[in-house]
Amino acid sequence: MKNITLLGSILLALLAFPALGAPIKGEVSYKENVFPILHDYCLSCHQPGGKGYEKSGLDMRTYQSLMKGTKFGSVIKPGDSFTSIIIQVIEGRVHPSIKMPFGMSGGLAKDKIEILKKWVDQGAKNN
Repeated sequence: MKNITLLGSILLALLAFPALGAPIKGEVSYKENVFPILHDYCLSCHQPGGKGYEKSGLDMRTYQSLMKGTKFGSVIKPGDSFTSIIIQVIEGRVHPSIKMPFGMSGGLAKDKIEILKKWVDQGAKNN
């Protein structure tokens, strides 16, 4: 009986919180899915006055400034997450000194990386 009650409690909890850990199905939204990640993990450095902005010129405050890229060029190639610089530095496929988010032990969580990759692969739309 205790196992059935425990199983029922677990199922109820999963139904109550369907978004926890669930992959995003369909189109990824810049406003709803991507910007919150950028806000929480990138903006402290990548806006005017921040260390990342001063070194690279990458301003992540708006869609337009993100798509403009750095003083070295674009960081997003819409439709191609593998060659987009933003994904390369987040995944650590570049020199360790520029792995992003800078100084974050363990890096960005895989589910957040997948959201960013899916958004880029879907065309990096301002939606």
